[in-house]
Amino acid sequence: MKIAVIGQSLFGQEVYCHLRKEGHEVVGVFTVPDKDGKADPLGLEAEKDGVPVFKYSRWRAKGQALPDVVAKYQALGAELNVLPFCSQFIPMEIISAPRHGSIIYHPSLLPRHRGASAINWTLIHGDKKGGFSIFWADDGLDTGDLLLQKECEVLPDDTVSTLYNRFLFPEGIKGMVQAVRLIAEGKAPRLPQPEEGATYEGIQKKETAKINWDQPAEAIHNWIRGNDKVPGAWTEACEQKLTFFNSTLNTSGLVPEGDALPIPGAHRPGVVTKAGLILFGNDDKMLLVKNIQLEDGKMILASNFFKGAASSVLELTEAELVTAEAVRSVWQRILPKVLEVEDSTDFFKSGAASVDVVRLVEEVKELCDGLELENEDVYMASTFGDFIQLLVRKLRGDDEEGECSIDYVEMAVNKRTVRMPHQLFIGGEFVDAEGAKTSETINPTDGSVICQVSLAQVTDVDKAVAAAKDAFENGRWGKISARDRGRLMYRAPPSPSTRPDPTAT
Repeated sequence: MKIAVIGQSLFGQEVYCHLRKEGHEVVGVFTVPDKDGKADPLGLEAEKDGVPVFKYSRWRAKGQALPDVVAKYQALGAELNVLPFCSQFIPMEIISAPRHGSIIYHPSLLPRHRGASAINWTLIHGDKKGGFSIFWADDGLDTGDLLLQKECEVLPDDTVSTLYNRFLFPEGIKGMVQAVRLIAEGKAPRLPQPEEGATYEGIQKKETAKINWDQPAEAIHNWIRGNDKVPGAWTEACEQKLTFFNSTLNTSGLVPEGDALPIPGAHRPGVVTKAGLILFGNDDKMLLVKNIQLEDGKMILASNFFKGAASSVLELTEAELVTAEAVRSVWQRILPKVLEVEDSTDFFKSGAASVDVVRLVEEVKELCDGLELENEDVYMASTFGDFIQLLVRKLRGDDEEGECSIDYVEMAVNKRTVRMPHQLFIGGEFVDAEGAKTSETINPTDGSVICQVSLAQVTDVDKAVAAAKDAFENGRWGKISARDRGRLMYRAPPSPSTRPDPTAT
């Protein structure tokens, strides 16, 4: 079947590639004009294959389709238009031209959440089910007959990115290919959208993403995650605009003890803790935010809000300097308009977008032998100098701030100095038990008391379980490959308790 692909982004590129693998003839690709000297991935891929690529900034003027655009489209002889991801308004002269019409991908279970910010509103409304629809285009706003729908569970801490990456992107590509296959076989349905349950919400923009604090904690959490990463839910506090990311309702075992962060309009002041920023809804329940973007664009850990400047600058070895220059070349390729990448060069202020974050992470992983990076790392260190410091800390295996503080009990045993922690280990820290409760540890050889160890209480167990659950679901260990885990384990130093006493004879 002869197909015209109209769209953009990596999603459009993948749909284009899969349609060609299915044996369809893509007669033309229509995408957006180059931005900051960079072509859209869909257009780049088509140009490699010798497929005609058209980059129109607009398709109509004063409500009328542009005649030269329509003429160039009609000359291709497309039998079907496929719109995998399209941000432009395509006139009906183009939509209705092919004998099979046009199909569009939409990231919601239509008729719910019609509109451009469908994923955001799926999360903001706290929907338990999400998914995508492929529908036949008409002259309405996402109101055409349905061809195919697939749904998924929306997890409690899903964001736009996680929902897109886990389901909407991979399954959406398969869905578009399946829809075209059904059309080619003459089996594609046309199911009118019901009016019952139909909703439409406007596009989420920064100015409309301000947090309303007069809501329950769950509604505030849904608002924050529904705007994470774009456009970002924000509030005014400490005489600046703060944008919150990485929100969770998993606060079991967390105690709101730390530095107060007054927030105008909030039910209670926020609390900056070691786990992040604890916020409160008008129902007095808590939610936890782990990242904050300051008004100057810098992203920080919420737990570091009152800590000021970051840790001291590392001095790089010769090998690390070579790696830094290789990474500088990666930045230079991604940011073609930057004449020279300096330490102060900001990735995003230099024109990079979310797709460039993915590219940077993948290229640096390949360059650094599979080093595990996350998109979040780029947002946390957006200038080149900060990014290199973060990267080197990861390569050295000491990217966590500071060292774990341990209160040891020391004993001389068999010409060795044995150092034993005696506190509870919860959430990456050694801490005393609730109420400073202790228990004696007895030496079985002579019945003497070795030391007093912390005696965990029920509340301590709750904190430990909550910390373990958070580490399992959100920690980096579970996200890295077995090879990288082994590399980090081999790098770990031996336990201090096994080191011989250098003064012993």
